[in-house]
Amino acid sequence: MKQGTGKMFVWASGKIDWLCSRKCEKNQNKLKRNPARLKWTKRYRKGAHK
Repeated sequence: MKQGTGKMFVWASGKIDWLCSRKCEKNQNKLKRNPARLKWTKRYRKGAHK
């Protein structure tokens, strides 16, 4: 994610998530999807290399 872009989402617990786009926000917050299981996320690509 380029510096100066994206959104910072702060949970009630104090956890901070940086979201790159509306697509990321919808999948994580509204649909409660796990980023490690979505092929287009950085977290998936990081775990895919075994």
